[in-house]
Amino acid sequence: MARSRLAPKRVQTIPRLELQAALSGAVLTELLEDELRLSLSVTCWSDSTTVLSWITSESCRYNRFVGARIAEIQRLTDHTIWRYVVTAKNPADDLTRGLMLSELTTESRWSAPPFLSGPEEDWPSLPSHMQQDDGEVELKGSLFTAFTLGNRGEVPEIEASQFASWDNLVEAYGRILCEAEDETKPDFLSADQRMETEQALYGKVQAESFPDDLAALTACKPVPRNSRLAKLAPEIDKDTQLIRVRGRLRRAELDIDVKHPVVLDCKHPIVQLLIKNADERLGHPGTGTVLADVRRRFWLLRGRQSIRGLQGRCTGCLRQRGQPSVPKMADMPHARLRIGKPAFYSTGVDCFGPYTVTMGRRSERRWGIIWKCMTTRAVYLDLLESLDADAFLLAFNRFRSRRGAPHELLCDNGTNFKGGLSELRKAFSDMAPDLQERLAKYKVNFRFNPPSAPHFGGTWEREIRSVKTALYATLGDRSVSAPVLYTCLVEVEALLNSKPLTYVSSDIADPDPITPFMLLMGRRDHAPPQVVYPERDVLSRRRWRQCQALIQKFWKEFVQSYLSAMQARQKWRSETDNLSVGDVVLMADPQQRRASWPLAKVTEVLPGTDNRVRTVRVQVGDRIYTRPVARLIRLPSETALGGNPEAATVPEPDET
Repeated sequence: MARSRLAPKRVQTIPRLELQAALSGAVLTELLEDELRLSLSVTCWSDSTTVLSWITSESCRYNRFVGARIAEIQRLTDHTIWRYVVTAKNPADDLTRGLMLSELTTESRWSAPPFLSGPEEDWPSLPSHMQQDDGEVELKGSLFTAFTLGNRGEVPEIEASQFASWDNLVEAYGRILCEAEDETKPDFLSADQRMETEQALYGKVQAESFPDDLAALTACKPVPRNSRLAKLAPEIDKDTQLIRVRGRLRRAELDIDVKHPVVLDCKHPIVQLLIKNADERLGHPGTGTVLADVRRRFWLLRGRQSIRGLQGRCTGCLRQRGQPSVPKMADMPHARLRIGKPAFYSTGVDCFGPYTVTMGRRSERRWGIIWKCMTTRAVYLDLLESLDADAFLLAFNRFRSRRGAPHELLCDNGTNFKGGLSELRKAFSDMAPDLQERLAKYKVNFRFNPPSAPHFGGTWEREIRSVKTALYATLGDRSVSAPVLYTCLVEVEALLNSKPLTYVSSDIADPDPITPFMLLMGRRDHAPPQVVYPERDVLSRRRWRQCQALIQKFWKEFVQSYLSAMQARQKWRSETDNLSVGDVVLMADPQQRRASWPLAKVTEVLPGTDNRVRTVRVQVGDRIYTRPVARLIRLPSETALGGNPEAATVPEPDET
């Protein structure tokens, strides 16, 4: 019987692939022994000296990948049956290279390798110097932990940073104390032993954090004036030999731990584990709750600051109260700086609504669509009968016919916009070559914002708010007919286009502010012109020069007053660390409860022109999503996913 397998898609080293082959051989050996049910002498062969050295070693010495497979091979087979075969004599290579039918004879090495016919003494043996290849690379990092046992009464040394929790530290330290006192190591600590162990840990913290203060108090002397404990009036507890706070609550009928708490330094690793235990025991509450609970027994120096810092690194606290870390605000994009270009050269588009309109005795819904010039802030409003691709294409044709074909369209990931893009691409590719040549100059570039990122389109999102406010002030909650609603939209459009772009001065000597209407209609607002030209001057050079003067005045005032006002960053002023591939994040979704937010792993970063990452691709299960950094909360480590983000059993978000 033979068995082979393809190499995994993920690139592995040659020794790892050889180890995979040895594991397949061990599984095949167990299968044959179970099926044949005979007492057989089994020998396993491998041409990798590295794998043979691994099989004869302890699996715990190696990393997870190698160690798990070594342990499985040792469970299925005995390490003594594994022998070395030279690569040139290994018939297993024929399985991967292939053989012709004429080569599958009884004399071929595939049927019976020649060396097996001879005595066992002549079989291939292991070389004198085994080549390890990458064997040393797979070893775990060595860690040496030791403690010193001194005279009776001395506190043994222990590395608190090696423990993950307070309970583990107390259990380990309690056993060390029992061995130091020549007692039998208990299976578990009793209540009295646990209290003694905790007091020994508190004493260890004070001995390492306040050596001078402890020496002065032991000698019945006051602490130095520059000591951190000077304001606490510290004293030595005669029973436990711990430094306690002797404040002004001496006469209160309270427990001694409340009246005179033990003084601890929050910077010590043992105290960090104590705070972490209180935070987990209380269910990751706020800083004040944890501090109040710890204050019942201990007085922590700079405790509030230390608890806040620890909760900022705690996975449980970040999942409940963490906020996204947004990068510094980017520079103005090119779409906002198309100086000298016609209006709507770079256009942002979005839909809003729905609004109920009356059609005889029935009611229907209509949606509004806004076309916003990214540079001049001019607005064009229209009405949609539905949110599908056909309705969007019709609105686009109306907009292009009235305002001209834009150079680029910026929009969100709405299905109507994506559908419109696919329809335009299909129609453009199906056109005849001559028609394509004529329409090539009208081709529009579509640029989509990341999903769930309304701040990427803040320019037109803010105008939608103004449109809704004006419509509500005009219509209220009434249902009107479609023509009335469309008329109201056109009137709101006129109001927005006559809105000043710069500061409106109260001094009559100052020039009037510029408005989008100066480019669209040649005057500052939608009111009729004050000057009436005679018929002979309608096409005169004077009228043309006046329009050109207005346009040049608009761009001059635009550069001098409007652009300078956009220099400052209104928010997101501080620098933050960029997300990187492999980071574990929590995907914020305002439409769901925080407990339902899914966990994800960053698979790709999409940096901007300033090398700041504002958009990434994340993986949830077997699906990939594109999300803005403003919707992602970075978690400290992969422990939030149990080391495997694909195992997250959380509801997947909507694709858009």
